[in-house]
Amino acid sequence: MAKQGNTLMAVARLSMRTARQYMQAYSHPKSPQKFTQPQLMTCLVLRAYLKATYRGVIEFLDTSNDLRDAMGLEQLPHYSTLKRFADRSATQEIVEAMLVELLDQVSAVTDGPPKAVALDSTGFETTSASAHYRARSGQARQHYVKVSLSVSCGTLMPIGLVVDWGPRNDKAEARPLLAKTAAVVQPEVLYADAGYDGEWLHRYCREDWGVRSWIKAPIYRNDGKRGGTYRSLMTPRRLKRAGYGQRWHVESFIGGLKRTTGSGLTSRHTASLFQEAGLRVLAYAMRR
Repeated sequence: MAKQGNTLMAVARLSMRTARQYMQAYSHPKSPQKFTQPQLMTCLVLRAYLKATYRGVIEFLDTSNDLRDAMGLEQLPHYSTLKRFADRSATQEIVEAMLVELLDQVSAVTDGPPKAVALDSTGFETTSASAHYRARSGQARQHYVKVSLSVSCGTLMPIGLVVDWGPRNDKAEARPLLAKTAAVVQPEVLYADAGYDGEWLHRYCREDWGVRSWIKAPIYRNDGKRGGTYRSLMTPRRLKRAGYGQRWHVESFIGGLKRTTGSGLTSRHTASLFQEAGLRVLAYAMRR
């Protein structure tokens, strides 16, 4: 229990420190100014980390004097205040900016910017019904919130984040994910699984971005060969020599994300679901 308390304190302090760099104290000079925007943002981060509802995270803060002191909270916001703040359209942009700041902080104390990046995606359920119940009742899994990530190999810190509805092909989110990643880092190599296989993706990475891409390529041709200039290079032997095994770093991040923050979301509306998914990525990155 003490360890969890220490972790929560560290997450809260880091969230407050990072949020202050991207958010003004108050959204408007004539706002009530009862709570600062970094304080409310940190409440959302803690909610994601604790897998709680808006009411639940406020009740949790009510039991922890240390957490309130770390956040500078003299009084607690109503859970509806937290919900209204979360519904702001800029929340997701702030999440992504804070992820970039965390990456910069980690790079400053390690070997610098990441030299290798890995891509992958995962899904968050939008219902509390268990897989066993759905199977027994004959309910098919219709959709889920899909989170696509680029993660730095070595430090396992998220770089780019795209949230959308699934199921759909991973290449549907590849363009915005690569664009967000390229805007932040210039790695030497990129790894991805077969879901991202495509000649256009190799061309973007190698010719436009200047990054060596290594993506497992299934064989579709009848003659057993891989079509495309770059896809033909993706043989098992070359992938191994290129260090393709580092792709497990993104799988390790996703596994830890799911174990720590859970696999089911508590929100109901699309915007709220997407924000909650992004906040869970941010909360887990801060925990690391």
